[in-house]
Amino acid sequence: MKSEGNCLMESAKMTIKELESLFASGEVTEELLAACRADGRKAVGTLLRRYERQLRERERIAALYRYEDQARAEGYEIVAGVDEAGRGPLAGPVSVAAVILPRGLYLPKLNDSKKISAKVREELYELLQEKALAVGTALVDAKTIDRVNIYQATINGMYEAIFSLQPEPQKVLIDAVPLEGLPMPSLSLVKGDAKSASIAAASIIAKVTRDRLMDAYDKEYPQYGFARHKGYGTAEHIEALRKYGPCPIHRLSFEPVKSMAARSVG
Repeated sequence: MKSEGNCLMESAKMTIKELESLFASGEVTEELLAACRADGRKAVGTLLRRYERQLRERERIAALYRYEDQARAEGYEIVAGVDEAGRGPLAGPVSVAAVILPRGLYLPKLNDSKKISAKVREELYELLQEKALAVGTALVDAKTIDRVNIYQATINGMYEAIFSLQPEPQKVLIDAVPLEGLPMPSLSLVKGDAKSASIAAASIIAKVTRDRLMDAYDKEYPQYGFARHKGYGTAEHIEALRKYGPCPIHRLSFEPVKSMAARSVG
């Protein structure tokens, strides 16, 4: 067995490229890490910090699978996560997604869509479309939201997204909302998009799907600035509503849209 002193000497003899290859291959031992920590070269320190960041990220992602792993331990191999985006805006649909991930899929930066940048969301969206076992989506428009209320619209969208999945999930993990009419077992998790990999994936699919649609609506109704605020009640949006009144994608049951619509009719 090599002594720590020998490892230190061998590390010092290795080029940065050789060390990079070792880290990339996964052949990382405690002795190598100790040698790198003792190595005075700046590039080795950078390499070591990058490796430690990646290790922490792998541990974080592994922890996100605890509910999926628990479901599989109960005998449910096909587990879906469900989430929504757009319950709060004054305009546009509520977007719902359901996602089934392969067991233990490692996607760096996977997280609640609200905790990552638009650029990272877009990157993860493309990876999820490529690597997920199944992705189901549903959009519930403003008119339906006004007719049935936002909570019921979200529920309806969740059922639609889940039932569109192929293969059919054996268990469903849901962000916050209970779905009592599902034919398979389910678990509702408060802040589930930060606790479950599948729900986090669904939150990203739902958010990017909705954001892209709001960007398209921005071209149709450019006076409201939908590409910037995505329909949320920003000062810019409220000012545009005062100036132009509601458009066909505004939620007329939401304040202050409701009052402004009433004034324009009066």
